[in-house]
Amino acid sequence: MVNIRALLALVLHLAYLVAAFGWRTMVHRRRTGDSGFRWQRHDRVARVSGALFAAAIVAGTVGVTLAAFSVIELWELLAATGAFVTGLVLFAAGCALTLAAQSAMGASWRIGVDPTERTGLVTSGLFGWVRNPIFTGMVTAAARLGLLAPTVLTAVSVVMLVVAVCVQVRRVEEPYLRDAMPGWSTYAQQVGRFVPRVGRIGR
Repeated sequence: MVNIRALLALVLHLAYLVAAFGWRTMVHRRRTGDSGFRWQRHDRVARVSGALFAAAIVAGTVGVTLAAFSVIELWELLAATGAFVTGLVLFAAGCALTLAAQSAMGASWRIGVDPTERTGLVTSGLFGWVRNPIFTGMVTAAARLGLLAPTVLTAVSVVMLVVAVCVQVRRVEEPYLRDAMPGWSTYAQQVGRFVPRVGRIGR
């Protein structure tokens, strides 16, 4: 028996992954000749955050797939129509924010950090409101999974993604940016980390 609500969540989930990672990587490679992926084999913290990102994607995908085919039941508490509509709104907002922020980064877009690499610091547009709009969009889009197909696995996937984002930003990216980008510290004093005005460095 197929659960239509969870099946829709699965389709949206897979479409988001393809757009945010596959399509974006293809566009970036066409424009720059580079995939944008950076692997840090010798950075333990980066490996941990990468593993958490991967685990979050796997847990979310497995959870929504099992729910779509009624192997596991949806949580009744979040099975109401209001939660479903909220999930759709969050998906649209998160997807739009992720893709727009990725596009705004242009040639500077990366997944991961290469400590020896220097790219341009993007501070305009969405990046004038928050320093990490891609991650804000990713978490927003992930939250929709917990509302469209609320199960233990999809809830766990959202939590793991939030932890992965916090570790990646605070322990990997910000130390790199502080050293690599002369104007980053001033920028970080003025712009919030994930939401406007919240998480500004030194304030």
